[in-house]
Amino acid sequence: MSNKRTPLRQAAAILALACCTLGGAHAASTITIVNGNAPNVGFNDPTPVQPVGGNSGRTLGAQRLIAFQHAADIWGRTLNSPVPIRVAASFEPLECNAEGAVLGSAGATEVFSDFPKAPMANTWYPGALASKLAGQDLASPGQAHIRARFNSRLGLFPDCLPGSGFYLGLDRKVGEQIDLVAVLLHEMGHGLGFQNFTDESTGEFFLGTPSVWDHFLTDIRNNKTWINMKNDERRLSAIGGPTLSWNGERVHKAAAQILAPEPQLLISGMAAGKASGKHPVGDASFGPQLGQNAVTGELMPLIDQANGSGLACTPLSPANALAVRGNIALVDRGACSFVTKARILQNAGARGMVVMENTGDPVSPLGGSDPAVRIPAVRIDKATGEQLKSAMYRRSRTSSGVIASLGVDPDKLSGTDWVRRVRMYSPEEYSPGSSVSHYSVDTKPNQLMEPAINADLLHDVVPPHDLTYPLLQDIGW
Repeated sequence: MSNKRTPLRQAAAILALACCTLGGAHAASTITIVNGNAPNVGFNDPTPVQPVGGNSGRTLGAQRLIAFQHAADIWGRTLNSPVPIRVAASFEPLECNAEGAVLGSAGATEVFSDFPKAPMANTWYPGALASKLAGQDLASPGQAHIRARFNSRLGLFPDCLPGSGFYLGLDRKVGEQIDLVAVLLHEMGHGLGFQNFTDESTGEFFLGTPSVWDHFLTDIRNNKTWINMKNDERRLSAIGGPTLSWNGERVHKAAAQILAPEPQLLISGMAAGKASGKHPVGDASFGPQLGQNAVTGELMPLIDQANGSGLACTPLSPANALAVRGNIALVDRGACSFVTKARILQNAGARGMVVMENTGDPVSPLGGSDPAVRIPAVRIDKATGEQLKSAMYRRSRTSSGVIASLGVDPDKLSGTDWVRRVRMYSPEEYSPGSSVSHYSVDTKPNQLMEPAINADLLHDVVPPHDLTYPLLQDIGW
């Protein structure tokens, strides 16, 4: 069997807020970090720092190295490969401004097909995985299996997300910072194979050859895998919304023990009309979590703007307070934080909050943190919100005839399709570096390989908390 290899155009996985040689992780696999930084920068930055969260480094560079090796150790204990995995890594200036930043990027440096013991012919595999399957290092001489870059300026300069730098501790007590270990685990996951090599923007296979990833991506509208689609079908599938799933046995089995029931908004009542039934929602990171005992009440719209919308960013007028008291309030997104809206509605006596999206984007969770919030909150898409507003048009001051129930669907797992396959991230507008090569944002609990790093990640890559390793097992690990 001939062995086909090629250097890979860097497949950067940019996180949405959007590495020195150290001793490897001596467990099931050895992971060696190859320092790509010059003296006095990145991993070699001599800036003095105090130990933090189990990280004993005394310089900024040393703490970065320790955090990186900690993440490598976690992956090293998880994987099983006779071939040491080399990660060429560096901290360097990446794109950022005062409002957002690229945290990091990583990907395989080479891909291989038709190598000895390849499970599938004419199929690209990332270098680290291909070497594991072949039982020998297939990398070009001197080449690392993974290339990783991380933002050296994050939080350290006023033009690069000031106040939100990397937390270098190992104990997850990140506060308002960004957990570097979680970011490292995420990016190493991409380099190990949690990425597609097909061009999602055009649907074209890399150099005309499909990747192992394409054998598992399935469009639920026609139940076709990417391997069996034409270019334009794949392109449209990548922007299909919540219609792209992972058809792998390991992920399917693990999902049942990891994922929670899907949150839902159930609408009923004499005035509900066409709005009756179940509606998908994004639940909140604050307030009580939705459960089997649903919070139910009449839905009442808040109107505090001249255009008929309701923002709930200032204390409610007597009329609006009367309308939401004892009911579930429907408000519009914008002008203030979600927790601010929730506090104001709670103070007015509302039982719950439904936030209507102000763009055509699909539903996503409500972010924020405030232990004072005690009412449940969800987000719905704009089309659903407009439908509900229409149903409540002929309401009284205290009653709409539309009943809202905030709970969960016991028969549906969060982030899955109708046959419990875990969905992949396929927003309606193509997002380079994020689309397709991540899990959907509506998995609960949050997963490591979503397109954004969430603050509640546990530094796990395996069940019963995380679905990253099961997917890597599906492709051959």
